[in-house]
Amino acid sequence: MKVILLKDVKGSGKAGAVVEVSDGFARNFLIPKGLAKTADAASLNDLKNKEAARLHKIEVDKAEARELAAKLEGILVKIEAASGADGRLYGSITSQHVADALKAASGIDLDKRKIVLADPIKAYGKYELPVKLYGSEIQGKINLIVTEK
Repeated sequence: MKVILLKDVKGSGKAGAVVEVSDGFARNFLIPKGLAKTADAASLNDLKNKEAARLHKIEVDKAEARELAAKLEGILVKIEAASGADGRLYGSITSQHVADALKAASGIDLDKRKIVLADPIKAYGKYELPVKLYGSEIQGKINLIVTEK
C-alpha cells in the first residue's frame, strides 16, 4: 500500500515522502496514529501543490535577500563612541550596536544575528562587515565607520 508520511517514521522515511509499506503496517499502525495517510489522487495532488508553494516561497525569500543586499551596499553606517587617551574605545561595538545604527540611519531592521563580527570592534576606523541574508548563499556588506564623539 502506498502512503504519504505525515511525520518522520524510523525505518520508513521522512515526512512528506511517498512510500510503499505493507497493508497491515499502514492500516494498523501508521494511519491510526496519524503518522501517514493513504496516497490517493487527491492526497498526491495536495502534496505536489504544497511542494510547489514551498519552492515558490524559497524563491521569493531569495529575491528579497538579493534586494536587501543591494540596498545595504549603498548605505554608510556611522557610530560615535568615546575612547580613552590611547585611542581604544570604552567598551566595544557589537552587532547589536550596528543593527541599531543601521535602523536609525536607513530604517532597515536587520537581526543582529545576521551581522558577522569575528571580534567586537574596539578601535576607531572604517569596517566592512559581512551580513548573512539567506544562509550562506546570499550575503551583503555593511560599511561602518566608528568615530569620536
